Parts: sequence; structure tokens; C-alpha cells
Amino acid sequence: MNTHAPVVLVTGALTGIGRATAIAFARAGHRVVVSGRRDEAGLALAAELRALGVEAEFVHADVRFEDDVRRLVEATVERFGRIDIAVNNAGTEGELAPLAEQSVANYEATFSANVLGTLLSLKHEMRVMQAQGSGAIVNLSSIAGHVGMPHASVYVASKHAVEGLTKSAALEGAAAGVRVNAVAPGPVATQMLDRFTGGNDAARDGLLATVPARRAGMPEEIAQTIVFLAGEHAGYLTGQIVAVDGGYTAQ
Repeated sequence: MNTHAPVVLVTGALTGIGRATAIAFARAGHRVVVSGRRDEAGLALAAELRALGVEAEFVHADVRFEDDVRRLVEATVERFGRIDIAVNNAGTEGELAPLAEQSVANYEATFSANVLGTLLSLKHEMRVMQAQGSGAIVNLSSIAGHVGMPHASVYVASKHAVEGLTKSAALEGAAAGVRVNAVAPGPVATQMLDRFTGGNDAARDGLLATVPARRAGMPEEIAQTIVFLAGEHAGYLTGQIVAVDGGYTAQ
């Protein structure tokens, strides 16, 4: 085990992009802490990462609750002594419906996970990183943070908020050597895409037809972008939102 390897914290790491990101960092030799709400899946993922030859731990956390986020960050520092990289991936697409039919309950659930969860994660991660004088944070936005989407107004608003948090946090962290960026994926082949299109093949095909690349992205493609943004080769890059979307937002 490399006790000098960078320490990475990934929230919402149990499926999709989060899981692919945790695996990508482990394959790059990083020590990894993964978090989520399902203990059995989290423990299994940590074991899978250790099988790749790195130190890895699972910490149960629901990013909607500050006590959980505080414990997650404290547990990471207690275990490894620092946090070099944080990936704030936890989130939800919420319920899709016309704006005139949107509910307060859906707003609260979506913003609690996507916006409050990102804010709380940034708050506690940045305290650690600013004190140690270095660190890189990557938030998960979406093409919905760049453009509007019919029937997804609450989700779109939440991802616009994530991009605002990213830029503001980057300005606060820069002088202390803490970089904050975000990735904005287009449609990615995950369970979220299936839910977003209602499990309907025609709806999925229709959405992908709007992407110049004419396909969904793969979780591993998003993960590799995150690894780059968090790494030393991106050392002068902060406050940016990197679209990984098959050309969607270039239209």
C-alpha cells in the first residue's frame, strides 16, 4: 500500500458515475473513501477497490444532512490524515413533470440532494483543504446546468445552482491552493438516464438523437474527465464547468 498516495473522497459513489469515478481513482493508485446510503453496496464497493491494491473505506452518509457530511469528512481525515480530492457526485433527477404541475415536495427533495448536499460537502471539505493549503474538488453538474429542459425545471434549476456554487467556491479557495471545478455530463448510460426517459426506448432514442455524437456517454468517460480535473496537470484550472456531452451544448 502506498501511504503517500493522494486521498480521494467520493459522495454518491455506489452507482453510475460515482462508482466509475471511485474505480478510476483506485486504478490510478489513489486511496479512496466512498460514501452513500446503502451499507451493503458501499462495503462491497470498498472491498472491490481494495482488490485493486489500494486502501479504501466506505462511510455511510446522506449528504442532505450536515451531521452526516461532517462525520464523513472527519472520518476520512481520521483514517488518512487529509483529503486531497473530493468528488461531490451525490444527487437526484427528482420527479419530471410540466412546470405547472411541479410540487413543493419535489423541489425540496431535489434541492436538498443536489444543492444543499453540494453546499454542505463543499463547506466541510474546504475547511480541511484550506487548512492543509491544497486540494481539488469536482462537483457534478449536468447539461441541465447550461440549458433549459421541458418537464425538468426543478432539476435544471438545481444544476444551475450547483454551477454557481462551484464558481463561488473556486474564488474563495484559490488563494489557499484549493481548486473547485465541475463536470456537466450529457446523457450517460446509467440508471438515471433510464429513469429520466421513463424506461421508454423511444424516449431514450429521441433524446440521444439530439446529441451530435448520437450516443450516450459512458460513466468511465465522465470519470476520466474528473480524474484529469482533480490532477496536477489541471493545476491552473479552477472555477470552470467542463461539459462532457457529445457536443450537445455546442449547438
